[in-house]
Amino acid sequence: MNNTATYSTAEKFEQLYIRLRRKEGRVYTDDEVAGLPVIHNTHPYYREWIIRKNSCRALLSYVKQRSNILNILEVGCGNGWLSAKLASAADIEVTGLDVNTPELEQARRVFKKIPGLDFINGSLQADELKEKKFDMILFAASIQYFQSLEQVINTSLEHLTLQGEIHIMDSPFYLQQEIEAARQRTKEHYNRMGFPEMARNYFHHNISELENFQYKILHHPHSWKNKLSIKKNPFYWITIKNRYS
Repeated sequence: MNNTATYSTAEKFEQLYIRLRRKEGRVYTDDEVAGLPVIHNTHPYYREWIIRKNSCRALLSYVKQRSNILNILEVGCGNGWLSAKLASAADIEVTGLDVNTPELEQARRVFKKIPGLDFINGSLQADELKEKKFDMILFAASIQYFQSLEQVINTSLEHLTLQGEIHIMDSPFYLQQEIEAARQRTKEHYNRMGFPEMARNYFHHNISELENFQYKILHHPHSWKNKLSIKKNPFYWITIKNRYS
């Protein structure tokens, strides 16, 4: 009974999410996905993709400089563009994980020729991941869909190699006094889009939720360096070490 309920909830979220992304104009053609993060400057989300492109460049540089990173799990990979970039740019194995079947099918179709790249439909509790360990577990623009930051990080730690790291990027973190206003903005957005129930699946996290973990901020959006940069990134880049490292 519990398994049926879990499946039903995931299926409902998938349907809501895809319908919302279509209405927002965030469902891309195969050709567009193949070219991401580069997209035409007339696209409504062009500026957003500039930020993602800069994040991608920084992440690829980080991975290439570390010979101990041989396999990566991207949680919430969506249409798979970032997983594909990682697998193409370095001699590593990359697994993209998502509960969203239509986008995963697109990822498999568009990136099927890239060696060392695999996609799994499911969550961190998926059977295919039970015995697997990764040198990096990546949450890129996806951590906001997990209600408990502590829980998802603890689950991820179980899938890390001894020297493995969790990376969180391209997702907002809020000051405690900002959270209620942010929740209200989220509700208003989903109400305008006609998907009020989606607000129950979007969560607003605070850095203090990481206090029990060995974390380091690689990019701070409120730093002077970022404020003075022409390539401003409004999101934190956080890495969390394996508890045994």
